[in-house]
Amino acid sequence: YGGQYDDVRIQALVEKTIGRLVAASERPDLTYKVTILNSPAINAFALPNGQLYVTRGLIALANDEAELASVLAHEMGHVIARHAAIREEQAKQAAVVAHVVSDVLSDPNAGALALAKSKLTMASFSRAQEFEADAIGVGISARAGFDPYGASRFLTDMEHNADLKAGGGANDTRPLDFISSHPATPDRVKNAIANARQFSGPGAGGERDHTDYLATLDGMVYGEDPSEGFVRGRRFVHPKLGFTFQAPPGFSLDNTAEAVLGLKTGGGEALRLDVVSVPPEQTLGAYLKSGWMENVDAASVQETTVNGFPAATATSTGEGWSFRLYAIRYGSDVYRFIFAARERTAQSDRSFRDSVSTFRRMSLKEAAQVRPLRLSVVTVGAHDTAESMAKRMAVANHALETFRVLNGLTASDKLKAGQKVKIVVE
Repeated sequence: YGGQYDDVRIQALVEKTIGRLVAASERPDLTYKVTILNSPAINAFALPNGQLYVTRGLIALANDEAELASVLAHEMGHVIARHAAIREEQAKQAAVVAHVVSDVLSDPNAGALALAKSKLTMASFSRAQEFEADAIGVGISARAGFDPYGASRFLTDMEHNADLKAGGGANDTRPLDFISSHPATPDRVKNAIANARQFSGPGAGGERDHTDYLATLDGMVYGEDPSEGFVRGRRFVHPKLGFTFQAPPGFSLDNTAEAVLGLKTGGGEALRLDVVSVPPEQTLGAYLKSGWMENVDAASVQETTVNGFPAATATSTGEGWSFRLYAIRYGSDVYRFIFAARERTAQSDRSFRDSVSTFRRMSLKEAAQVRPLRLSVVTVGAHDTAESMAKRMAVANHALETFRVLNGLTASDKLKAGQKVKIVVE
């Protein structure tokens, strides 16, 4: 999760919120140590000893202190109910079952069934824990004076964010509800609303502190960790390592911890860029044939250069895809480009070659000018709309949808003059 994210204002906000929640909880004697993680992921988790972690991505998605409080209270609920400790015991029991299955049972089908039952029991138990932590969390938030409907609002925002990331429809890669260790978000939203109604009606009470919360978020890093490089439309830049490249037309890029991934709109073509260590004495052509990729056509291997850097290229096939491979020696590392196409054509090969030819060293001045994306809190003007605000977003894809998700807005919600909203700027 990128280590710790240091921001004195946000740390103070989170610790203040935790303090109010602890005082209103069933266990005011417990002590929590909160760490903000430097990750754009939307996540929070707690350990049995009271270590509580929340990502800056989650803090950025929340729109008021009540929403943040709902997440923190949920994680406190896990600690109060000793869920993590119980899970550990369940895992030990499952390990025993697995040992019995592998060492004692001679019937592999019966053994597999026994193991599957133990895992399903753990999954079901975990779902029950999540619902229990939700209920405990809403109660703590309400007693601490926060709007108890913060949980249902934030869970809804999480669902909209997941839909945006997954592309919706057939591209939805979230786990199926029945096998997931977390309940489906619609179920949790429904339960969160039911829990909140035990304390008040919607809008009937409880603090939200929307304006102060957004003021604290103003200037916060948004998206990728600056030390891991940036995606800017089709371009990827890594100021720390000092290189950049541009993906082929129609591609969108995603920067992950392991690799830069790219997918062409409509599918059919994809790319991956990662880094490996190759001994200096091994030629790049020999590396491409060394077995790290299956079915490499030895006759296709060619030694070449890319903007002065030693390189090699080759082709490969497998599982309905054709691959064009490149290895580029840059400093002490070797960067691997893997371009994949359902049907490799002269045009796609040229497109891949043109993309690799953009791989180059950045100048010190150029690297210094690259800035991370940040949240900027702005005031809505009399003629502003979601569409006009989206045009101010430094987001290459789905700017309007991202603006709405970031601000908890639906397609039918209208902006009001004087309203404070978050936008993403460079």
